[in-house]
Amino acid sequence: MSPSEAAKHEGVRIHESAYVDDPCEIGAGTSIWHFTHVMPNCRIGRRCNLGQNVVVSPDVTLGDNVKVQNNVSIYTGVVLEDDVFCGPSMVFTNVVNPRCEIPRRDQYQRTLVKKGASLGANCTIVCGIEVGRFAFVAAGAVVTRDVPDYALMVGVPARRRGWVCRCGESLPAGGADGRVPCAACGNEYVERDACLDVIRETQSPEVAGAR
Repeated sequence: MSPSEAAKHEGVRIHESAYVDDPCEIGAGTSIWHFTHVMPNCRIGRRCNLGQNVVVSPDVTLGDNVKVQNNVSIYTGVVLEDDVFCGPSMVFTNVVNPRCEIPRRDQYQRTLVKKGASLGANCTIVCGIEVGRFAFVAAGAVVTRDVPDYALMVGVPARRRGWVCRCGESLPAGGADGRVPCAACGNEYVERDACLDVIRETQSPEVAGAR
């Protein structure tokens, strides 16, 4: 990208080898690195980081402080809320049954990754699902169904193997009363009906009790 093109996005760092198509909305403090292509009508929040060889397809929305590692394609229909982490070479899809000879642009499905979720390296998120707040998808997992908040998803196809704290550490099994404390940071949760509810969450008190 030429200096004159980069000047259109004040406060945004765009490497000279990257392409950012018009129109796009990009928040201050965002960095876009080598060989990355941001396509028209994208909305990218503040303080995001798009690594090398990332593609952001038309009409994609990224919240604030989203981190996208190298070699990730974010297709039309994908929405990433604030603080989402996409590991290296992880995969999104946007059509359930693609065929080269049959155009299906009118069948793109929406995939929502909620605030604070982490998607591990080389995992795959099949389109049309929601990944819950602060969920953690392990490296190489293939997610084919909705993911609860704070769930640890492992395997092919991915299954919930436990819970993770907002800080990212695995949580122990709940006690008799269902309470689940985090030994690493002191956050506390309670397990009810296959969901994890917040009792105390010091990283962001305003979301305590939210689901």
